[in-house]
Amino acid sequence: MKQDRRAIEITVQLLKEHNIHKIVISPGGTNIPLVKMVQDDPFFECYSIVDERSAVYFGIGLYLRSGEVIALSCTSAQATRNYTPGLTEAFYKRVPILAITMEKLPRFIGQEYMQAPHQCSLPDDSVKNSFELPFIRDVNDEYECIRKVNDAILELTHHGLGPVQLCIPWLDFPISDITPLIRRINRRVPNDVKTDELVNKRILIVVGEHRKFSDLETRVIENFTEQFNCVVYVNSLSNYHGKYSIAANLELSAISLNEFVKIYSPDIIISIGGQTGDYPLYCLLSKPELSHTQHWRINEDGKAIDTYDKLTAVFECSIIDFFGRFKEGNDTSHSYYETFSELCSRTNRKMQLPFSNAYVAQKLSPEIPQNSVIQFSILNSLRVWNLFPMEQEVECFSNVGAFGIDGGMSTLIGQSVITDSLCYMVIGDLAFYYDMNSIGIRHIKNNLRIILINNNGGVEFKLSNGDHKETDRYIAAAGHFKNAKGWANTCGFEYLAATNKEEFDAQYNTLIKKSEKPIIFELFISDQADFEGYNTLIQANKDIDAKEYLKKGIKKLIGR
Repeated sequence: MKQDRRAIEITVQLLKEHNIHKIVISPGGTNIPLVKMVQDDPFFECYSIVDERSAVYFGIGLYLRSGEVIALSCTSAQATRNYTPGLTEAFYKRVPILAITMEKLPRFIGQEYMQAPHQCSLPDDSVKNSFELPFIRDVNDEYECIRKVNDAILELTHHGLGPVQLCIPWLDFPISDITPLIRRINRRVPNDVKTDELVNKRILIVVGEHRKFSDLETRVIENFTEQFNCVVYVNSLSNYHGKYSIAANLELSAISLNEFVKIYSPDIIISIGGQTGDYPLYCLLSKPELSHTQHWRINEDGKAIDTYDKLTAVFECSIIDFFGRFKEGNDTSHSYYETFSELCSRTNRKMQLPFSNAYVAQKLSPEIPQNSVIQFSILNSLRVWNLFPMEQEVECFSNVGAFGIDGGMSTLIGQSVITDSLCYMVIGDLAFYYDMNSIGIRHIKNNLRIILINNNGGVEFKLSNGDHKETDRYIAAAGHFKNAKGWANTCGFEYLAATNKEEFDAQYNTLIKKSEKPIIFELFISDQADFEGYNTLIQANKDIDAKEYLKKGIKKLIGR
């Protein structure tokens, strides 16, 4: 029995026992197992509503006409929060809505793991009560789960009607059977770090989401990397371009765990900034096979956030306080950086790609003008564009704090109104649909460029599946959004469209020049082509013969 699914199986069975038929489903990743169980079951009447804010009100409408208890299903991250306005209406209207929300396991919550904010923190006047199910490991957890699901459903009509939250934890990757090391975590200050702790160590400085670094911050980091054997790992959101920085998202997407452990694993991770939004990096650094690796966290909040399960030290200080403590004078080898540089030297980004988000990134990323701003929607746009490093003077952002689908365009528009630089948004059709009201903001200037990847629903949920028919119905929520032309014209945008590479190539220069109007460039891309574009890029780099580079890496580690 897959115990991570057992709580979902219990929930679905008890929905039937309590005769709850109608389920309003919003697309997402963590609620996929629940959706798969109900979408083909004739007992349930399923409705697909992309925007959780609308989903609750839609559910209220179903109740007002039917008088039945209505269930909702959403994913984790911001999705639960977006239920709040509608649930507040349901609370005061006394509507029995069962909001079935998902969450990551408790150990991920608040640990700068992607899409893992606390889910059971809804306001008192939005739900009568919140019930959080256990992650089922044995029969005792099953009994607790059965009781809590029943209790949640009973609460819908207990002492009057009203909404209730039922939160289900979900583990979306295999459980390792490796016993972890028991690590002591220490609070430290920069002055107690001795040079001897860092000499002859491979140090990976991981830069998460960050605004543009000041000259002083860059200088102290560069001074530190000159003294020690460092690599500064960055992606688009890091906005750091100092010496010894490596943008290796594509390389880590294609590399094997075995090769990474043998050749590229660090002795010490030093993390700065916010979340990385970088799944390839996380999937390697979090592995228990890196048992020798320590993680030092540098942040003024001083929190013990153990993102990679390697935390040993917390430094409650600024970047300048930590790195500025190390003065010049320590000579060192830079073999770790050279090893990573060799890894990056074998990367191929120039292969033929189908018309896809990856093709657009391949063509456009080198053309984005200096001093521009670019915002990526999560998840697919951020993942794809991270494979193509940006120029140094292009600032990149994404809403990876709580990691929600919503608000990407609004965030970029907020930046665009106080700069004259070109401001770009790369966004999928579901995320655009979610935030489309933002393009009616009256403050919008002509420097706004929205690249709308209309790939027929959430391609994020189709990456591992070549047959999209079943996925499209509720999980990826295809068919909701046709095109943006009418709304773009109504809001005063210049509207462009392309359905193939030739049409795109003929028009994309418009995006990198000044214009009299803001621009929406809608690209009609098949989900299969988007799936193939990303995988072609990854597979082409997996297929590169790594043997010679492996030999070079081992040689560098053990000495020439």
